Amino acid sequence: MSQSYNYVSLDIGSSTIKVLIGEMDHNSLHVIGVGNVQSAGIRKGTIIDIDATVQSIRKAIEQAERMTGLKIEDVVLGIPANGVQLQDVKGVVAVNSENREITDDDLERVMKSSQVMNVPPEREIVNLVPKQFIVDDYDEITDPRGMMGVRLEMDATLITTSKTLVHNILRCVERAGLQIREIYLQPLAAGTFALSEDEMNHGTAFIDIGGGSTTISVFAENRLVKTSVLPIGGDHITKDLSIVLKTPTEQARMIKHQHGHAFYDDASDDELFEVPVIGADSKDQYSQRYISEIIGSRLEELFDLILEDLYEAGIHDLPGGIVITGGTAKLDGVLQLAREIFKTRVRLYTPEYIGVREPMYSTAVGLIRYAYMEDVFFGHEEGQASLSQADEAVYEPAEQNTKLVRPKKEKGEGFMKKAKKMFDNFFE
Repeated sequence: MSQSYNYVSLDIGSSTIKVLIGEMDHNSLHVIGVGNVQSAGIRKGTIIDIDATVQSIRKAIEQAERMTGLKIEDVVLGIPANGVQLQDVKGVVAVNSENREITDDDLERVMKSSQVMNVPPEREIVNLVPKQFIVDDYDEITDPRGMMGVRLEMDATLITTSKTLVHNILRCVERAGLQIREIYLQPLAAGTFALSEDEMNHGTAFIDIGGGSTTISVFAENRLVKTSVLPIGGDHITKDLSIVLKTPTEQARMIKHQHGHAFYDDASDDELFEVPVIGADSKDQYSQRYISEIIGSRLEELFDLILEDLYEAGIHDLPGGIVITGGTAKLDGVLQLAREIFKTRVRLYTPEYIGVREPMYSTAVGLIRYAYMEDVFFGHEEGQASLSQADEAVYEPAEQNTKLVRPKKEKGEGFMKKAKKMFDNFFE
């Protein structure tokens, strides 16, 4: 008999905050609720106003609750890549059991031993990404449990970020009346499912162009090997349009979405549209080709900065090409312009699920699928997730608004429950 499990993801972006309620059934995602509101109190992925951010989160939660009639209790939270550092670590333990069969206990201990290192007090561990397990002299093992051996080793990458950044985000989520079920690095969760198996292995740049910033991540040999953030995104295009066209910011944003084109050669010069001018009763007329020059110039600058960032990291070849996603990727002409600048294979990634078929939802979708993937691996999906119907489809900003959606975990998980939150991007 088929059994489904429900998850809620929270993607806090500089431009928008997305909440997704998803039902997972045998690795198949069904979106049942969506919340999407403009962000406030966030700039370039960093919290600058806790109260404003809390209100934005509550509005997004309320939207999703009204759509489904459910009350949201806990969320799978994405952490931005600002200030992230990747560090190679190694764990080594002796197999404990008398018959030398590797068990969950051995897995726990080797994971724990890999974290025996000095993490600066200003840094916070986010995730642990295994590269391989080694049982005695046999390497490239993905799951050693059940195997026989004397010595268990694990090579992994430890992901850390700024403690200040993480704690401010956690404070906002908790003040919004939510519990945090899991935490994952955003590009890790999104890239794992946006990229194909070949792209993950061969070496591919996964570029998420958001509102306030752009995240550049490189995957190779089936793992995340590099990530960084550039403080430029779609909001800068909006600001450019507002300044050049002398029109209000909100109007510039609307023009960007309705008439914008990133590739000058393909933009239309025939159809004209009216633009209200700040401080005047009159309206000016512009063509799509005119504004495409403004949009294209900003995106060219961004793509050049991406190339510089990759070169500085020593990445000069990407056999898997480049995959672009994020809200700004929806603009017409982005793909053509990217191919011209990068001189390599480029494709756009858009989630193929009803209700979220836009590139802005890549991270929110990835967070749900990642949480389910780990629950399956660690055997935490046995219990049917409980969904509570709201008495009224109205948001109540307090502890009362708590009843939703996590797979029941077995009691007495101990370290495994905690360590699972750092055990990522390895088990598909």
